[in-house]
Amino acid sequence: MAHAVISCLHANLAAVEAVLDDIDRQGIDTISCLGDLVGYGPQPNEVVDLIRHRQIATCQGCWDEDIIDGLNACECSYPSQLAERRGHLAHHWTADRITEENRSFLASLPMSFRKDQLLFVHGSPNSQHEYLLPDMNAFAALERVDTAGAETLFCGHTHQPYVRELTGGSIQVKVQRNNKEEFEEQEQRLPVRRIVNAGSVGEPRHGNTKATYVIHDDQSGVVTIREVEYDVAKTCQAILDVGLPEVFAWRLSHGFEYAERAEDASHVCER
Repeated sequence: MAHAVISCLHANLAAVEAVLDDIDRQGIDTISCLGDLVGYGPQPNEVVDLIRHRQIATCQGCWDEDIIDGLNACECSYPSQLAERRGHLAHHWTADRITEENRSFLASLPMSFRKDQLLFVHGSPNSQHEYLLPDMNAFAALERVDTAGAETLFCGHTHQPYVRELTGGSIQVKVQRNNKEEFEEQEQRLPVRRIVNAGSVGEPRHGNTKATYVIHDDQSGVVTIREVEYDVAKTCQAILDVGLPEVFAWRLSHGFEYAERAEDASHVCER
């Protein structure tokens, strides 16, 4: 049996509808969502309403948390003060428009959920704000999965889809026994673990504009990354129509993050 995993919808209704249609056409009934239903995009209530209507199992993303707890919940970093100001603007715009019913729904979402040996989180098991990048130190990546008691960890947050197999790891320890000069060597083989990043439905940053999600075969364990075309221009125009920063539409139309070079390019957000 196959099930779909989606993440980072970011209030982009056209993209969400296209991905759900693609899932439905394949006859997949089970969908898991890794959060960030809102933020950056122009249709926060419409996207949350759709996820609620479809009764899709969802964990809370960092943007969902920020709308509930305010900007002080954020542990992110921005490439510049300009980028941070845009993030502030998008936060306030979304917070002013989200309905109380949808706000309560976002507040009710769990930090994670499990399905047998599969763990579903937004950022990492430690935090919604931690990025598990594909080139993260292998031992650190393995630690995130193994200490959470999972075999496969599904995450989002980076907006870059990937499947990473963590194999061949070991820990070697030298232990001195009974005050002797000799040391006893011990080696512990680490189990095979896997991280699957679903990428982003609503704001792809992997080099093209197609929405991404993954399909997991629960019997074979095979993971397939899918890309779905949608009406990008429609969402870009909606971003401009509601008065969100123009650069949100620009980067959506190019499929990657935009970090302008500024006098404070090394700026780190501190909230």
